[in-house]
Formats: sequence, C-alpha cells, structure tokens
Amino acid sequence: MKKSKFKELKPVLPAGTSERLKTGSWRVLTPSIDNNKCAKCFKCVNFCPENSIKYNENKGQMEIDFEYCKGCGICAQECPAKAITMNKK
Repeated sequence: MKKSKFKELKPVLPAGTSERLKTGSWRVLTPSIDNNKCAKCFKCVNFCPENSIKYNENKGQMEIDFEYCKGCGICAQECPAKAITMNKK
C-alpha cells in the first residue's frame, strides 16, 4: 500500500459544508448573548467560523442561529464587552 504525501490528502468534507448541513447538534457548549452588555461591535459576527451570529435589525440585537453554531467559543473569546458566555448544553 502506497503512503500518501501530505499535499495529496483530500479534506474529509469540502469547505463550506456547514452552510448546507445543520451542524449545531454537535455542540457541547452553547453561547448566550447578554444584549444589555453587547456593544454591537460585530466582532462576534466577524470571528464566527460558522456565520451563525446575526444582527436582528427589528429587535436591535445580536442573535445566534443554533442550527449551525458548533459552540466553539470563539465569539465569547473575541467579545470585548464580555457579553457572550459559554454554557454547558
């Protein structure tokens, strides 16, 4: 059996899969946004690898689409106002 070189290996799933597949059920931690603390700086939106945080203009607040959020916690780490906490599911 021939060993593959690193550059010959293919990804397990193609990039952008989470846009087509609802992957939120994989989550162990769930982010929660305190909209009273939120500065609406959109850092969470910019850093979310799953594009699951959106600004709801009608409500004037940030919202998380839990069907796609994997609970990685990047949003909570990047939030300068500490408005996002990670909780066990």
